Amino acid sequence: MSVADGVVEHLFRHSAGRITATLLRALGPERLDLAEEAVADALELALRTWPQTGVPDNPGGWLFRAARNRALDVVRRERTLRAKLPLLAELGSVEQATGDDELALMFLCCHPALPVVSQVALTLKTVGGLGVTEIASALLTKPATIAQRLTRAKKFLHGKRLDLPSDDALESRVDSVLAILYLLFNEGYDTTTGEVAVRGELCGEAIRLGRLLLAEPRTDLPKARALVALMLLQASRLPARVDADGDLLLMDEQDQSKWDGSMIVDGTRLFEAACVGDELSAYHVEAAIALCHSTPPTDWRQVLGLYDQLVALRPSPVARLNRAIALSMVDGAAAGIAELERLDLPGYTLLPAVLGALWLRAGDPEKARTYYEAALALPCSEPQRRFLARRL
Repeated sequence: MSVADGVVEHLFRHSAGRITATLLRALGPERLDLAEEAVADALELALRTWPQTGVPDNPGGWLFRAARNRALDVVRRERTLRAKLPLLAELGSVEQATGDDELALMFLCCHPALPVVSQVALTLKTVGGLGVTEIASALLTKPATIAQRLTRAKKFLHGKRLDLPSDDALESRVDSVLAILYLLFNEGYDTTTGEVAVRGELCGEAIRLGRLLLAEPRTDLPKARALVALMLLQASRLPARVDADGDLLLMDEQDQSKWDGSMIVDGTRLFEAACVGDELSAYHVEAAIALCHSTPPTDWRQVLGLYDQLVALRPSPVARLNRAIALSMVDGAAAGIAELERLDLPGYTLLPAVLGALWLRAGDPEKARTYYEAALALPCSEPQRRFLARRL
């Protein structure tokens, strides 16, 4: 990848949502397709020209102007849109995009009249910059299904305004926004497709959007602080999660000197700020677990107790899988295997992968081989595939 390509990829993750929100301020949410197309065209133009001309001094501003000009071209041609010309022409720079614009776009995508899956898909696509295939992988569904949901969700936006909702409506949508940021972060932390094991730009974008929530007094809630704390504590280990070849490393294989101490400090501070009032969210518990891992050696008995709380709050199969791993560290591999074999997670690569590891610890390499082969037969990223092949 050239320097120009790398800059464009970085800007796509960190500026696409902001530029889209700025364009929608003039065009209106019903023209989301036009805004996204203009941003995509600007990025494509950058990929074509920057390798020859060099990266401009203000690449974000360059992309914004290119996207705005593309949108202006379309608006001039469409008679029904010409009333938007003055508003669009007045947009001077991407810096005009305020945090409120992006927050408003997130909350609009999380409108309660939309099905939850459509809310997630629309926000990940529009604000997070994920592609249809990436979203489908994160939601364990088919790309064609996601594409259909996105089409229907965008039609729903016609006639809507790009404004932060009222206090009551804001409160009712916060949980959806938090859940989507959580998904966006996890897709970066454990990339499920492609050639890389982790995508730090997705994690960074989820953290940035989470901080936007904390900057708005009405959404600076304990559970929002807990989620941002969780993401910071997890992201602190990103520099050590892969080796020089880009292959995954387990926590006990990582060079802990590469962990980002400033993120751990910031995450710990935010976690303490989240522990006010009576609310205990799943994000609080997961942040507490991440905090346990950030101060080795890990107290696995304490982690197991926290997973018991997490399963009570969010009884998902993935939470139960992670609890089983903690249980195996406390009571042995056989105890973890017994828990895992009761789980139903079709198509989830981590389940057979963990079973393979536990059967190996239990001294049965034949059963371990069977599970590792099953894991390799499921969709995963190339680094995950190499990791599993090495274990096999």
